[in-house]
Amino acid sequence: MISDILQRPLAVFDIESTGLNRKTDRIIDLAIVRIHPDGAQDAHTFRVNPECPIPPDSTAVHGITDDDVKDAPTFREVAPEVAAVLEPCDFSGFNVLRYDAPLLLAEFGRVGVPFSMEGRRILDAQRIFHIKEPRDLSAALQFYCAEEHTGAHGAMDDVMATVRVLDAQFERYEDLPRDMDELDALCNPRDPSWADGEGKIKWQDGELVLNFGQKQGTKLKALALNDRGYLEWMLKKDFPDDTKDLVRNAMNNQFPNPPS
Repeated sequence: MISDILQRPLAVFDIESTGLNRKTDRIIDLAIVRIHPDGAQDAHTFRVNPECPIPPDSTAVHGITDDDVKDAPTFREVAPEVAAVLEPCDFSGFNVLRYDAPLLLAEFGRVGVPFSMEGRRILDAQRIFHIKEPRDLSAALQFYCAEEHTGAHGAMDDVMATVRVLDAQFERYEDLPRDMDELDALCNPRDPSWADGEGKIKWQDGELVLNFGQKQGTKLKALALNDRGYLEWMLKKDFPDDTKDLVRNAMNNQFPNPPS
């Protein structure tokens, strides 16, 4: 039992949110189970009004709609209680290091509630999974083909090993799509609202809007009219070429037609 190794409570938590941007998206559902060294557990749930619309693509993932949260308290209102629940605890979750913890800290920062990760130990189930069950090509060749990858990291050996793995995967998984468009959607999922490859700019109500940073949700057309300096800054930074193309065209009053 995990409780056997604990010296203080372990808070295992998970967040559902308005999106995947850890710095700017908002919590709408937070579940915490505290596991105590004596094995006792206590559960806490917080449904939160994010004070902004929940994008349809996010609702499609977690099923939470604007109506579900319209009467819920804001994070500002529940933050002191959340902090109190987490105060004596180390942290745990699945992908908690890369997603849940940074988003939670950003929310505390926005509402001015002091909260620190200092001194908290992290137990991330995803990290353990990836460490104990390697996901490299050698592991795939062993798993699917029962072969040792003796030529690992030689380019042609790696290519031929990949071909054997692919053949074995199609033999093993009958439900894998047999169509390249469907396989591309499976292996390279893309939010249909994205206007560029990384989702820095997306479509919202027929308008291109920024999908990152302090100006998230701002229309590209409005920036081209009133804040060209910000767009010029984007062109100087390390944004993808297709993002810069949209920005450059916007500055020349050229906008693509919204998707049907």
